[in-house]
Amino acid sequence: MSSFTLSNSEVFSILFNGISEGALIVNKQQLIVELNDSAVKMFGYEIHELKGQHINILIPQKFHHKHEAYVKSFIKKKESRQMGVGRNIFGLTKSGKTFPLEAGLNPFEIKGEKYVMTLITDITKRVEAEQEILDLNASLEEKVHKRTKDLKSSVEELSELNDLLKDEIMRRKQAEARIKTALQKERELNDLKTKFLSLVSHEFKTPLSGILTSSTLAKKYTQTEQQEKREKHLNTIKNKVHYLTSILNDFLSVERLETGKFTYKFERFSLLNLINEVVYNANVTLKAGQIINYPQDLQDVELYQDRHVLELILSNLLNNAIKYSREDTTITLDINFDDKYLKFDIQDQGIGIPEKDQQHIFERYFRAENALLNQGTGIGLNIIKVHLDNLGGDIYFESQENKGSTFFIKLPIKHDN
Repeated sequence: MSSFTLSNSEVFSILFNGISEGALIVNKQQLIVELNDSAVKMFGYEIHELKGQHINILIPQKFHHKHEAYVKSFIKKKESRQMGVGRNIFGLTKSGKTFPLEAGLNPFEIKGEKYVMTLITDITKRVEAEQEILDLNASLEEKVHKRTKDLKSSVEELSELNDLLKDEIMRRKQAEARIKTALQKERELNDLKTKFLSLVSHEFKTPLSGILTSSTLAKKYTQTEQQEKREKHLNTIKNKVHYLTSILNDFLSVERLETGKFTYKFERFSLLNLINEVVYNANVTLKAGQIINYPQDLQDVELYQDRHVLELILSNLLNNAIKYSREDTTITLDINFDDKYLKFDIQDQGIGIPEKDQQHIFERYFRAENALLNQGTGIGLNIIKVHLDNLGGDIYFESQENKGSTFFIKLPIKHDN
């Protein structure tokens, strides 16, 4: 019986697939162990030219000594931070060109090895915009000084001077407003991406440790009578790989939906077959004593929708109902339809959603306060909401903490091209 192990390099490669900013991972020796295409393009190298190289290859020579001490101190303190706060930092391309940048640092540890994940943003345009403000201010001050001198000799020029000053001040305020808006958006984006990378590191660490442990233990059971023990560990590996795959699919879906690259594939299929498959797959994940109650005499109807997306929506909601409900509870799936619309109601007897969190439940990466101890990324409901909006559907819910939740879905039976 073969075992399955997912290597660090495979995980890193998958995680960086959808990241648009430059991303580097260095070990405690400050050697580059992984980087994404954006980082390669940003510094003008081929990927094989950077892997295994010291991080100093991307830093101007005069900053090497300070940077090495900074990284050693950072790894020792083990806390995420923004590099370069209060001072300018620069990157060095293969051609020898330097450019200003910002870098968010996040330490993590896999299998006892320490690494630092760096998210790099080229801020050349922002620096140029700031210089534009400085130049504009200098020009304004020069003009004010000149007009003030002229004012002494001609009262008639006062009106013209005021008009010019008003125009210059307006331009200055508009430029400052643009810069403030751009800075705020950059901060929000960097915070979101840092949160994303921290979330990914946390969500992958536990399943990977479980896979490694189970694969190691499975090797020890070589006798026929130990088949049951082997099966137990192999099922653990299978479930954790399925969980990791689910997370990766969610992250890739977010990227494709956000960039407009997601393509819907509409086809004709049976509602009954879809429901049977979704419920069958959900039954595998039921806790002890849990059951799924759904219509046994459901009338079949032909749908014209994206079958994969509809299956994803229903499976995600059923899995949430199972995950957030206790043992010996019932999950109910009600299905109704008319000439135009399908309606699904998924009801559980789980932990419910606190009232103060309900307004944020469809926001990306948001997780309710009482769900933080459960595995999850906080993007499943966001993906469902975006898909339903794109397909002309709708979703809403009713929930009471410690009593359960009901999610209501409405979707056209046939997509209108």
